[in-house]
Amino acid sequence: MPFIPHTQTDIEAMLAAIGADSIDSLFDEIDPSLRDVDISALPDRTSEQAVTRLMHERAAQDSGGLCFIGAGAYEHHIPAAVWEITTRGEFYSAYTPYQPEASQGTLQVVYEYQTMMCGLTGMDVSNASLYDGASALAEGVLMAVRANRQSKAARILMPTSVHPYYRQVARNICANQKIVFETIDFDRSTGTVDRDALARWAGEDVTALVIPQPNFFGQIEDVDRLTDWAHDNGALAIGVVNPLALALLSPPGEWGSDESSEGADIVVGEGQPLGAPMAGGGPYFGILCCRKKHVRQMPGRVVGRTHDLDGETGYVLTLQPREQHIRRSKATSNICTNQGLLVTAATIHMSLLGPQGLENVAATCAATTRDLVARLTDIDGVEAVFSGACFHECVLRLPADAKTVLAALAERGIFGGLALAEFYPEIGNAIVVCATETKTDADLAAYAQTLADVLSGLAQDDSMTLTSAKAKETA
Repeated sequence: MPFIPHTQTDIEAMLAAIGADSIDSLFDEIDPSLRDVDISALPDRTSEQAVTRLMHERAAQDSGGLCFIGAGAYEHHIPAAVWEITTRGEFYSAYTPYQPEASQGTLQVVYEYQTMMCGLTGMDVSNASLYDGASALAEGVLMAVRANRQSKAARILMPTSVHPYYRQVARNICANQKIVFETIDFDRSTGTVDRDALARWAGEDVTALVIPQPNFFGQIEDVDRLTDWAHDNGALAIGVVNPLALALLSPPGEWGSDESSEGADIVVGEGQPLGAPMAGGGPYFGILCCRKKHVRQMPGRVVGRTHDLDGETGYVLTLQPREQHIRRSKATSNICTNQGLLVTAATIHMSLLGPQGLENVAATCAATTRDLVARLTDIDGVEAVFSGACFHECVLRLPADAKTVLAALAERGIFGGLALAEFYPEIGNAIVVCATETKTDADLAAYAQTLADVLSGLAQDDSMTLTSAKAKETA
């Protein structure tokens, strides 16, 4: 059956009604060069068996290895039940729950997700959800500009310790909306926000301060003092968090040294650590939570719980500030859908692990990273770049070109980290490494031994090159 089941008679009647000669005439404004596409370069059709074999061969190219990269996408254990339930037809094929009488299951899942995220972040309200952590930060910035009506500057203080891609996406989305981003450098010894650098903005019109926790380097920021500074200067505090780390660290809703502090105003982050596989980069989902007083500036949707005429519990969409539902000029965002399937997986994942399970995973990640760093820094020439506490990532300086080292490690089946020279050339030959609960003692030992072998081999190559050069000079 065709996707559009119109008969030829139906089509002719519709064309006659609008006065068009043919369907093609409806698209005559499109340049013919864009419509008449040459497909002669496509290969000939082949059998299902051959296509299946080809796809298996392509999939095999994405071979496994020990992954220590991190930097925004993390390899965590996902209980088998998570995606067995998530991919049931009731969830897998469900669409936007506009009709509550037919969507109670989907609506309840979203409601439970919102409740869990509020508990994890210490915030009042959560939406469900955004596309990823980077776009969530951009939406958080837009939301802050709308919510902080005392500020007229649309001025956002963005630390360089925030993920480089997050900063780039936020600028791409917001800069053309007359929002100004001003950069705060990081302290070279601790890798955290340089609080002394904040002094230049003291007393000025600042709309919001972005506070990463942990930051891109894995370092733990002094979120209490940063939140206090933001509020003392009339700015909102936007937390950028790893949700798993919040099982150990103080939630954004409690940030601030003063007992009367309300904590962060807006919280965003990447939800991938909560039940989403790395999957070659996506799909993931973005987290966005806020204080109740800012809820009408929050993009996306909010599911609420109520009771029907018979007193039975029911779930409905209670806040939909999108242009599909209200006047475009009043809409907070043009987000047209959400990552509902990933939210479902996250809800099931958090339900299975529970608060203690999440804390155990986070604590294991932190301990495993400490062990990895200790093993790697025992190698001559390898050193930790920053002092202070970190979560499950750490920046290490190498005695050789970082990209060369990582390429050699990859050839041996170890994805050893991310080279930072592209983003932070001032750090030098540095990489950020990550260890999660999936890494065993044997994995850490394998990485350390392989890295030592690679560095030794590169040193010998350099020595031979130098000897050859001296021999040529002597000749």
